[in-house]
Amino acid sequence: MGNLRHVGKDVLSRVRVVWGDITDTRFLAELFKGSDVVFHLAALIAIPYSYRSPFSYVHTNVHGTLAMLQACKDVGVQKILHTSTSECYGTAVYTPIDERHPLQGQSPYSASKIGADKLAESFHLSFGLPVVTVRPFNTFGPRQSARAVVPTILSQLLAKCDRLMLGSVTPVRDLTFVKDTIAGFIALAKCDSAIGKVVNVGTGVGHTVKEVAAEAMAQCGHHVEILSDEQRVRPEKSEVHKLICDARQMKDLTGWSPRYTLGEGIALTKEFIAQNPDAYRPEEYTI
Repeated sequence: MGNLRHVGKDVLSRVRVVWGDITDTRFLAELFKGSDVVFHLAALIAIPYSYRSPFSYVHTNVHGTLAMLQACKDVGVQKILHTSTSECYGTAVYTPIDERHPLQGQSPYSASKIGADKLAESFHLSFGLPVVTVRPFNTFGPRQSARAVVPTILSQLLAKCDRLMLGSVTPVRDLTFVKDTIAGFIALAKCDSAIGKVVNVGTGVGHTVKEVAAEAMAQCGHHVEILSDEQRVRPEKSEVHKLICDARQMKDLTGWSPRYTLGEGIALTKEFIAQNPDAYRPEEYTI
């Protein structure tokens, strides 16, 4: 809700904001009546907090998805875009990662999302529900919370911190700018051939966290030492070391391909954080 303050009045005038509970099937059914497409993005997503409160992740991500699917079935929604995550793959067995890659629950968060994905699959196979499971790789961009790696890096650098506090800097991530991810969702919403499928959305290019930090330092003109903060480091067996997307199915189905490079995305994210410094607390670790 906090990000609505950044949305122009011309857009807000066409948006209906409704308060409710994602696990309340009756509420969702009333909300979905007359809808052609439902984009399901409601979830708890911060991996570090899932170590502290796994029950809440199962409740929101699994039970919430079940309620959403049942409500869509009850009112006859014509298409559902269910949001998954590349974290479901865990550390890569092979790269680039296609949709046939094994699923690995390396955190309570990823386990809850795997459960949600399987519920979506079951409702398609059991009831013919028109579900597309969209599996984005690491999306970043303006308005993203400080818990994510790119705003964590940029907010510290823009505050001219004398050191950059991060977790592990060796994991490789396929970072997709938010506008590319959105374009992917819209393309899949228009693609009937995607129904019943899991579809990856990503750039196919991997960068270590250290490389992302170096790009951000260059753009901010502020070069500092990177220090490892133990509280930001995942448990050893829970860390996902390499995520690089194979998005060939996405391109074949919709013609989609990413338009923004990592550098371009970081520049746009930097601009937003610089204009909204009060939205970030670079001296604190946000989970």
